[in-house]
Amino acid sequence: MNRCSTISRRAALGAAALVALPGLARAQSAPRILSTTGMIGDLVREIGGDRVRAETLLGEGVDPHTYRPTRADIARLNGADALFYNGLLLEGQMTDVFVRLARNGKPVYAVTELLAADQLLADDDGKDDPHVWMDVTLWTSAAEHIRDALIRLVPAGADTFRRNHDDLARRLAALDAYAKQAIGSIPDASRVLVTAHDAFGYFARRYGLEVEGVQGLSTEGEAALRRIQDLVAMLVSRRIPAVFVETSVSDRNVRALIEGAAAQGHRVAIGGALFSDAMGPPGSYEGTYVGMIDHNATVIARALGGSAPPKGMNGRLAG
Repeated sequence: MNRCSTISRRAALGAAALVALPGLARAQSAPRILSTTGMIGDLVREIGGDRVRAETLLGEGVDPHTYRPTRADIARLNGADALFYNGLLLEGQMTDVFVRLARNGKPVYAVTELLAADQLLADDDGKDDPHVWMDVTLWTSAAEHIRDALIRLVPAGADTFRRNHDDLARRLAALDAYAKQAIGSIPDASRVLVTAHDAFGYFARRYGLEVEGVQGLSTEGEAALRRIQDLVAMLVSRRIPAVFVETSVSDRNVRALIEGAAAQGHRVAIGGALFSDAMGPPGSYEGTYVGMIDHNATVIARALGGSAPPKGMNGRLAG
């Protein structure tokens, strides 16, 4: 599949699934806004404040690539006043549900699909990489789209949404600067991020890393034995000190890399557990978008020989 066909497919999905966002017909002070992932839900909560009831469908450790909605999920989706989802087929098993809801008149909003196509990464088959939140600057753009959507949905909250967004944007700028500084401290020879699946392409592009995932953009299907063998050879030849597991993906393939390298006389450590497709526990610092990226940047930098505070940018990371 070439890049043009991918963009056309994305545009076609958008035409079906993204409706114009009118003001909500239901008169209520705090409409119920349901987001699929925690990364989106946190932005809606931050920007919406007390003018909306922000809820998230997928919780800690849930992989959106493979998740199939239950009857209870369908009821929540039907009962929400508006829906925000990632798009770019991250929630591939739920696409038909989003299209149906939009066609039935519910405000449905794909956060990533209003980003410019030239900002997106794609794999060798031309499939768009949906993990946009890994680049803080792109997620800052997504926050702008969420702000504008909330203003259209709840015009009376416009001042609140603008004020909350501006405060969030300042914190995201500080987060971006911290990630650049922390990752920039890693020695050049060790700037290789090896993870369970290819979720860190945007992070790598923004902050200056080479990234290798055992699986591709999605976690569906099995990793090829040849891919594991090639990564083992790379780890051994380049003396890479650490690889990383992910909180929402099985660690089986990453442990196969460690065992393969050990069999060839090279010790590779697990550098830490990274948040890829889901954030940390609700109510924790790592359960916020800022905390998620702070954790990832800090853990990666420290495991690969860089310098970062043990407790991260804000001194709030769990031990």
